[in-house]
Amino acid sequence: MLNKRYLFLALAAGLAILILAACAKDVTKPGKAASLTGDPLAGKVVYEAYCKSCHGDAGSGGVANPGTDDGTVPELKPIDNDFKDATAMDVVIEHGSIPEGVDTASKMPAFGDEGTLKPQQIADVIAYILQINK
Repeated sequence: MLNKRYLFLALAAGLAILILAACAKDVTKPGKAASLTGDPLAGKVVYEAYCKSCHGDAGSGGVANPGTDDGTVPELKPIDNDFKDATAMDVVIEHGSIPEGVDTASKMPAFGDEGTLKPQQIADVIAYILQINK
């Protein structure tokens, strides 16, 4: 009887692991926002509500993030060359990011994965960031 109980628990644990592995998101792929057309005016509203506190007014940066390699949150104007297209920005906004450094104070939230922003809102904020960098 005891062996059947352990066998059942082992099978249940294995099934749970398989289900979790199948449901895991690929954090290297963009979300739905990458295929949408964003509205920069709506994106400014989203930026003001969700991004400004970390990335500064209109992406100006200068916000402290102790523990990161340079001690700040990245500025978005000018934006880093690696993030000048909508797909690259969507990956980071969708899945979040952990900055380089030791014991960083802040990390980029996974706004899409956590359901904080809808795909259209992400597309809108991407359009705003691209616009302020023209």
